[in-house]
Amino acid sequence: MKTKTGPTGAAPAGYDPSRFPPFAVTVDVVILTMTEGTLKVLLVRRGEAPFEGMWAIPGGFKRPAETLDEAAKRELAEETGVDAARLLTQFGAYGDPGRDPRMNVVTVGYLAVLRDVGAIVAGTDAADARLTPVADVLDRSLDLAFDHRTILRDAIERVRVELEVTGIATAFVGPTFTLAELRTVYEAVWGIQLDAANFRRSVVAEEGWVIPTGRRAQPGSAGGRPAALYRAGAAWKDGGPIHRLQAANRREGARV
Repeated sequence: MKTKTGPTGAAPAGYDPSRFPPFAVTVDVVILTMTEGTLKVLLVRRGEAPFEGMWAIPGGFKRPAETLDEAAKRELAEETGVDAARLLTQFGAYGDPGRDPRMNVVTVGYLAVLRDVGAIVAGTDAADARLTPVADVLDRSLDLAFDHRTILRDAIERVRVELEVTGIATAFVGPTFTLAELRTVYEAVWGIQLDAANFRRSVVAEEGWVIPTGRRAQPGSAGGRPAALYRAGAAWKDGGPIHRLQAANRREGARV
């Protein structure tokens, strides 16, 4: 005999949600970019308590009638003026007791890599917004509010892994790029120095990674022949040309 149930999707009869402690849900958005060879993160200065005046990852409370994705898009735009809606992806959730002094808050972390962040305009409860070198946060030269250093560290580790298995490296550069610009992405994210000749062999020797455009970059201030420009090939859809351990071994071999 089947047990009679209520309509599909309806709460069970007699269900009392007040039996469970309430908690809030927020979103925190990590935006990463490369400027002048430096890996940077978009931060906002909090304009209100708690942690008023401290720097933080853009984010805020999810409204009852919106999805997590909608909340992430809205909070990023309201606090910084940056639009990254099509690129935002979830990478983690954080709910340690006491991570927010106001109440029990679970936050969902979002990540996007942007070649060009565009104009940054602080808004709503953000007193300021700017791009900050990731190294300044990770080495504790700059303190972040809440557990945002942990969230940023996890986002960076996600990108470090994705450099090996996806084409995320090309998201940091423009439609055309030099091999030095592409190599700098790996060096900045992995925190290592790569041998230029080995890197070139890794991405040029096998077809499909980079495609010569026949054009060259603008001459630099130091003079010399401008570097060749490339565009990304189809191979990036299936992974990346080098791996972290492999690159580290090659670096050590180059020193011997």
